[in-house]
Amino acid sequence: MRNENAFIRPQVAVGAVVVRGNAVLLVKRGTPPSQGLWAIPGGKVNLGETLQNAAEREVREETGLSVQAGAPIYAFDVIEKEGESFRFHYVIVDVIARYIDGDPAAADDVTDVAWVQAHDFDRHDIDPNTKRFLRLWWRDKPKFCAD
Repeated sequence: MRNENAFIRPQVAVGAVVVRGNAVLLVKRGTPPSQGLWAIPGGKVNLGETLQNAAEREVREETGLSVQAGAPIYAFDVIEKEGESFRFHYVIVDVIARYIDGDPAAADDVTDVAWVQAHDFDRHDIDPNTKRFLRLWWRDKPKFCAD
């Protein structure tokens, strides 16, 4: 018997890697997947929406900030099964995003928002996929963004 909520195919989602000075924008997720963990802001891409438009919309909805989204810099899968059915299968594409303006405030499906510096990554309960990416990416950050 097929679970009516099961995914028929992977869904596309986007994350926005927003850097300001020596910090990256993280949100504490209020809903699955990664509920209760810190992660890059983002969410599902709507039909007809570009990755960049989706990233800008998601950051605005979740934090109130305005950003300008750029090129993809990382992609990964989030797959979670529940018995024989799939609970989630997201293909997530992270894009670089330039901070434009605003003061961060948690909204939509996040419970907190913060600018986090690399030396503070271990002080936050960061989603494992996000933490792995940030550690690798932070070493090469100057290639992607000029402060």
